Amino acid sequence: MDENNKPNNQNAEEVTGSSIRSLKDLLDQITGRDLGDISKEGDSGLAELWPFPFLALVGQKEMKLGLLLSLVNPTIGGVLLVGPRGTGKTTAVRGLIDLLPSVSASNCYYGCIEEDIEIGGMDAVCPDCAEKYGKGEPLSSLRKVKLIELPLNAKLDDVVGSIDERSQMHNRMRLRRGILSQADKNILFIDEVNLLSDQVVDVILDAAAQGSYTVKRGPVSAAYRSRFILIGTMNPEEGGLRPQIMDRFGLRLAVQGLDKPNDRLEAYNRSQAYIKHPKKVVDLWVKETIKAQNEIESARQILEDVELPEEVALTAIEMIKHFGIVSLRAELTLLEAAKAYAAIHNRLKVTKEDVFTIAPMILRLRRSEFIKKYIETQDVEENEINKIIKKFSTGK
Repeated sequence: MDENNKPNNQNAEEVTGSSIRSLKDLLDQITGRDLGDISKEGDSGLAELWPFPFLALVGQKEMKLGLLLSLVNPTIGGVLLVGPRGTGKTTAVRGLIDLLPSVSASNCYYGCIEEDIEIGGMDAVCPDCAEKYGKGEPLSSLRKVKLIELPLNAKLDDVVGSIDERSQMHNRMRLRRGILSQADKNILFIDEVNLLSDQVVDVILDAAAQGSYTVKRGPVSAAYRSRFILIGTMNPEEGGLRPQIMDRFGLRLAVQGLDKPNDRLEAYNRSQAYIKHPKKVVDLWVKETIKAQNEIESARQILEDVELPEEVALTAIEMIKHFGIVSLRAELTLLEAAKAYAAIHNRLKVTKEDVFTIAPMILRLRRSEFIKKYIETQDVEENEINKIIKKFSTGK
């Protein structure tokens, strides 16, 4: 890449003092880092206040790479982590929040922001926010990205919103924001997505795809933004997902246990160190975490400038066709993920090698034997129909 086109990572390199040139380099080099001896120092706080560092996870390169791609390019369409319990899926997701920059978020209970007034006027926000806006006071502020976790027992009203009794104090009926609205500009995490009701999952996936949704409860209706990064996990031992739901997840990451004894021992050592000294373990990876955050932001900034050559795109499409995959979401995800992959390498052009490297994360679990047989049956019937039509049209 031309030096003028590269994002400015000077501050990040000053923090780490390293020669790492891209986010991918950082992932490759950090895996073997020594934990060191922190046992002599006292406890530094409660574990739940300090998420286990994402970069401190041992192994699991595909899972970490796939999650980072989704942070760089949310249009990939969500990530599904598929694997047995105890393989670090939930730990990895909870560690992502330290890798994302702050976002503008509403200060209001109802989620009002300046954009609501610009689009719909004063009636689009609550009376308190309308008064604040009139005084020139901000309705939103910069905040750290949140991880919004969907409870397994979540009901439809919890997810989309319902009538809020607090609105009666304003002499108008309003809707209480649901989990989807709260997740706007944040990460929505669905642990064990295969155990949720189909109705709830369908609503979430539709809102994620559209970036907004509308709720109507009696005479009251409201539209909410839902521009979040969707991440789900599932353990195949506990059941599968409907094909139409599975198709909506862009990346499918196969998460397996660690094979090498040394890796498993290192994972044990890091886990025990984190339980006893959470803050100390977080501090050990803080420089690399800041570096990764800067690299993600740089990759996001150059993403729109990444070129996708036609020959590369056609190669990807032909490969998908060869696999017998019907859904167009395979192309959408593969090509958008390839652009993100180039961006995290600080490159402005996608190569065929990029496509080949990330293809397994997109193509797995997409082929359907039922659809294959269905199409074959339809082809036979189509040929019979055409023969009969030809016979009557030609008289032969």
